[in-house]
Amino acid sequence: MNTRKWSVQLADEAGIATLNKLAHIIWPITFKDILKPAQISYMLELMYSIDSLKQQQEKGCRLYILSADDEPIGYLSLEHETGTSRLQKTDLTKVHKIYVLPAYHGTGAGRFLMDFALDEARRYKSSGVFLNVNRYNKATGFYEHYGFNIAYSEDINIGDGYLMEDYVMYHPFI
Repeated sequence: MNTRKWSVQLADEAGIATLNKLAHIIWPITFKDILKPAQISYMLELMYSIDSLKQQQEKGCRLYILSADDEPIGYLSLEHETGTSRLQKTDLTKVHKIYVLPAYHGTGAGRFLMDFALDEARRYKSSGVFLNVNRYNKATGFYEHYGFNIAYSEDINIGDGYLMEDYVMYHPFI
């Protein structure tokens, strides 16, 4: 029986530092079989430096910290009222980031965080949710379980000779 107390808090300045620390633990483990260490380091600096996280907030991303029994174990980033031209919708919520420490995989932490993300999207009256996921990431099965489908594939040049080779997955609200 799961007796953990899960909670999600909007990240303040201390939360941004926590998110940065969590990413530096989670990413090397999550992507070790998918990306080269140099690309992981490059992407961590590009997307998870303190300055980058603050800029993301300033541009409308809502950053959250997931805790289990008051201990930070994961994070989430949402952007409301956005979309992609290929989905031909602009009233969507994008899940930019959703990660939990590997020690918490299979504990319900990811489900709790995804339920929170979907609830927030509905609260903002989004017509659906979309996200990017590396085409080789095992998390695609987790997203499919939640009703996401692969809408299309895209390769995103992120600089320094690196590509993000992603699926864009979409979950409509009906």
